[in-house]
Amino acid sequence: MGNPILIVDDNPNMSTLLSDMLEIFDYPSVRAADGQDALDQLEKRDFAMVITDMRMPNMSGLELLNQVKSKHPKLPVVLISGYSVAEFESEAEGAKPDGFLAKPFMMSDIEKLLNSLL
Repeated sequence: MGNPILIVDDNPNMSTLLSDMLEIFDYPSVRAADGQDALDQLEKRDFAMVITDMRMPNMSGLELLNQVKSKHPKLPVVLISGYSVAEFESEAEGAKPDGFLAKPFMMSDIEKLLNSLL
């Protein structure tokens, strides 16, 4: 079994849903409640991928993306958003995410993402 996927979302329902979806594809996951929690987890162990919500208190998904990429440039980071991808492309200065998941996401979206990034 490879490294788990780190799910970062301040909404426990969303992170549970995503965790359950990943389990169907035999990917273990670890959940973090916010960006700082995610960075702490990344210090402790290796992950296969980070999937983070864009809008969170304290640290946005974009800020987390930049911090993760500065320390772990090869680690794939995927942003989840209920908004359009175009919105980020204008906001996302610096590090580029490796993928996007639009809410509400489907099993097929998760599967495509796993196949393309892992």
